[in-house]
Amino acid sequence: MKAIRVERIGGPEVLKLEDIAPIEEPGPGQAVVRVVAAGVNFMDVGQRRGSYPREVPFTPGAEGAGVVESVGKGVANLKPSDRVAFTGLPGAYAEAMVADATRLIPLPDDFTFEQGAAFPLQGMTAHYLIHEFRKPKAGDFVLVHAAAGGVGGLLVQWARHLGATVIGTTSTEEKARTAREAGAEHVIIYADEDFVAETKRITSGHGADLIIDGVGKSTFKGDLEAVAIRGHIVVFGASSGPIDPISPNALAGRSISVAGGSLQNFIRTREELMRRANDVIEGIRQRWLKLNIAAVLPLEKASEAHQLLENRRTQGKLVLSVAATRQAAGLRG
Repeated sequence: MKAIRVERIGGPEVLKLEDIAPIEEPGPGQAVVRVVAAGVNFMDVGQRRGSYPREVPFTPGAEGAGVVESVGKGVANLKPSDRVAFTGLPGAYAEAMVADATRLIPLPDDFTFEQGAAFPLQGMTAHYLIHEFRKPKAGDFVLVHAAAGGVGGLLVQWARHLGATVIGTTSTEEKARTAREAGAEHVIIYADEDFVAETKRITSGHGADLIIDGVGKSTFKGDLEAVAIRGHIVVFGASSGPIDPISPNALAGRSISVAGGSLQNFIRTREELMRRANDVIEGIRQRWLKLNIAAVLPLEKASEAHQLLENRRTQGKLVLSVAATRQAAGLRG
């Protein structure tokens, strides 16, 4: 079986396509999934670089889509040949993997495997960020940082769908166009403009009712100034580095709420997992929620995908096609 392996912590060059031992039979509550496509995420990059330590060697990837090949004892919700998607399950950069059957999401027949590998992590992240802290409504101002990114673009669409006025920040005019296409009514290029001053101008001094921040260190101080009285700031990432400590007393003067979020804490039960996944799937089916798949690369080009992600040369989701690698090797598809 072919898989991408990380034998040592390092740069993208440590990602190597290798032959490894075949997957064993699934145990109780497990399923073997033949992976067709795998999503590429910053978590994968962090594990490869050692920012999120894993014992080497390992197969990266935690998101993807494929077909169930076999199930273990006690699995009642799946059968062989079922199409599934998943996130939070290790070992996706491979031809097959063993998975906890309760964490697999049925993939509708009208979705491609590439869509299945693109929606779970970013789609359900956008879902909890929009719904769990301050659900936007008509008349609200929502500020989304990195609005042209995978999660950012979905957040823009969801907030706009709920009637909010969306302000997005981006680093370039090209990314600003992407954010506008997603539905941001105002876009601030933070390399050229002060997003705090612009947010206050756009909102006539009111500020943003909800700020969703996946950037972290370079934006959080400004968030505290740009947020409205009794506004909410939700931090779910730190692409610019971890946020400097702040005293809760500093929030009291304007009654600001600050929260942190991680998807795994919001899909702890199968019921919650399926509720969020189904809401994302329904939004895509109704066409108000659109996935932005930037590129689909064969599995053996995982290092190139990581380079693109690290260098921020993409707008949207990167997907690795395991099926393309399998077919190129003359293996069964």
